[in-house]
Amino acid sequence: MSASLSSADPRPSSDVSAPVGWLGVAGLSVWILVCHYWPQIADAFQLPGPRERLTGPYAALMGLVFTALPMVVWSLAVDKVHRRASTGLDWSLRRPLGDVLDVSITKLAGLWTTWAVIGALYCLGRWYWSDPYLIAMDVLGTLVVPLFVASVPYVLWLDRHMVNPRDACWHFGALLIGREPFDIEQVKIHGRAWAVKGFFTAFMISIVPGGFANLVGPDWSGFLASPVALAMLLVTLMFVLDEQIGSVGYILTMKPLDAQIRSANPYLAGWLAALLCYPPFQMMAPADRPLFYLANTRGDDNWMHVLAGQDELLWAWAVLLVLLTFCYAWATVAFGIRFSNLTYRGVLTNGPYRFTRHPAYLAKNTFWWCASMPFFVSNGSAVDAVRNTFFLGCVSAIYYWRALTEERHLLAEDQKYRDYHAWMNRNGAITAPLHRLGQALLRNRAALAAKGAEQA
Repeated sequence: MSASLSSADPRPSSDVSAPVGWLGVAGLSVWILVCHYWPQIADAFQLPGPRERLTGPYAALMGLVFTALPMVVWSLAVDKVHRRASTGLDWSLRRPLGDVLDVSITKLAGLWTTWAVIGALYCLGRWYWSDPYLIAMDVLGTLVVPLFVASVPYVLWLDRHMVNPRDACWHFGALLIGREPFDIEQVKIHGRAWAVKGFFTAFMISIVPGGFANLVGPDWSGFLASPVALAMLLVTLMFVLDEQIGSVGYILTMKPLDAQIRSANPYLAGWLAALLCYPPFQMMAPADRPLFYLANTRGDDNWMHVLAGQDELLWAWAVLLVLLTFCYAWATVAFGIRFSNLTYRGVLTNGPYRFTRHPAYLAKNTFWWCASMPFFVSNGSAVDAVRNTFFLGCVSAIYYWRALTEERHLLAEDQKYRDYHAWMNRNGAITAPLHRLGQALLRNRAALAAKGAEQA
């Protein structure tokens, strides 16, 4: 029955094939094993240098290379993403260099000015002057000159093959130079896209080293006997997968990979909902923020204290938390090289997105509720329990708001997403029942309103 239903109402195809993200996981896993077992590897091959696990920030950042390389190779060699019309490239076009030189100069003026503005904002934002952002500033500062040099041949090469080389970046350059007319809406599109890239790329690079060190550094042999320890190790692994693949997504916003930012969310509500979840604007952490929900609890490890001494429940709860973080990481893995917040970079319909349109938000919030157990507080205060539960509810409401603003953006951008949205309402294992319940409540509400009007 389910097979016939599937063929009668097929799921829209995904712009990212399933193997892409898992190849990134495989590449990263190899590097994690190398870094963890480096002392044994160095001994076996009699390599010079210290016999220590590779837990430093640059070992963590090298993980980005091991993650990205297999995904890029598969995308180009198998999926052939560079040949898609959505790239805006036509490789049969080979314009003479002289024909695109003026366009490219204008575009480079826009690109370099954009980088200068982002660099200035990094200098002005005090949070970028201290940990954990220092590593991001070091990396980006080191790359300034190489990127500046490489941007010239890259832009010239792309403009020879672009169907419309006068893109949003060109319009920003035209505004700066002032010799050709420009479209202010295209300038806004350019500004929003680079605001996303500038803000989130630095953030993602800054969080990669900490998680990587927490995963690679400990002796894994001691984790198997304890459900708490094993759960924490596996949860850390899932967050490392999310951080590494997410960082690759922000870095590889390139047209030849069909991973360019096609548009960033144009709605202020979307930006507000997203930025409330990230430093320095984050509202729920650290402890002095208005929506901090862990006061008088032991944090996201509260479950292990509440269930202490009950081994069966500890193991069951550990499995639940690992499954939730797996779903969260899977939602990022499914994006492959296209993950980023607040952007439209194609439509994703496979992986966990077969079951719900927002698997990451659902899994993350369920994890927080199950791990922190805000209704159990160490001091036994009912007031604190109510307060903690209320504020975690506020956090979940923010993520619901984020989901709505993201859908508003994507529904306006692409008919394919509208088709996927409707398909999920009919077939999504999680979304469809919730949609039917919502529709039933609306019908009931309308019926009660009509009955009340008749009685009046």
